Amino acid sequence: MDIDLVFKIAAVGIIVAVLNQLLVRSDRPEQAMLVSLAGLVTTMMLLVREISSLFDLVKSLFGF
Repeated sequence: MDIDLVFKIAAVGIIVAVLNQLLVRSDRPEQAMLVSLAGLVTTMMLLVREISSLFDLVKSLFGF
């Protein structure tokens, strides 16, 4: 696992936080929630990809 993954997740978090605050202050809470949900889905997709590569590595190590 590279440190790049941590930076990507942090960048998504910062962008989502800024957009969320802008949308809440402009009286659009529904869109702010959708932005938060999109950030969560994006982060989960990044993590699932890394977990999948981890499982592939474990399977190759143990010969499954």
